[in-house]
Amino acid sequence: MARSAERTKQRILGRAYVLFRRKGFTRVNMDEIAAAAEITKRTLYSHFRSKDELLATVLETQHRLALEAFETFGKKLSGTPPRIVEALFDELAAWSSKPRWGGSGFTRLAMELADLPGHPARSIAKRHKELIEAELAAMLQRAGLPSAAKRAREIFLLSEGAMALVLIHGDRAYIRAAAQAALALLGSPSTKAGLSG
Repeated sequence: MARSAERTKQRILGRAYVLFRRKGFTRVNMDEIAAAAEITKRTLYSHFRSKDELLATVLETQHRLALEAFETFGKKLSGTPPRIVEALFDELAAWSSKPRWGGSGFTRLAMELADLPGHPARSIAKRHKELIEAELAAMLQRAGLPSAAKRAREIFLLSEGAMALVLIHGDRAYIRAAAQAALALLGSPSTKAGLSG
């Protein structure tokens, strides 16, 4: 019985994540989530007391998965700080080329809930972004970059800004521009043809 309940909970989390990513938190209701998870609304409420609690659990799960993916990405990187920066923006370019790409779900939800500073999703998004920035700083420090934490913050700001502008304008050239700006912060011209044009 417990195994079945856990499978149901995981299905709810997966379907809710898809709906929240696609439509946003405020435009999704519990009826839609129950229908997508192929359960009754009563069953949904037996697992999650509210949509806010469900969103917080969805974000905690996604935070863990995204952090693991970023740490795995970091372990693959070696070489100079410019090489790390180029790889970071290459990954962003590849990610943004996927169909129906919507940028960072954490950023989008934090903005959607901007008028609710105490919402649990806001604090989860904040913690997520802080940990990704810290992981980037650790990568750059291991590569021997002086002032790694300061540079990581600047590079992270450029990557977040590039994502926002790609979403607004539909122009992935903002990623290349952000990569060039990040490399300039390191005092390094692009070593790749794709970033120099």
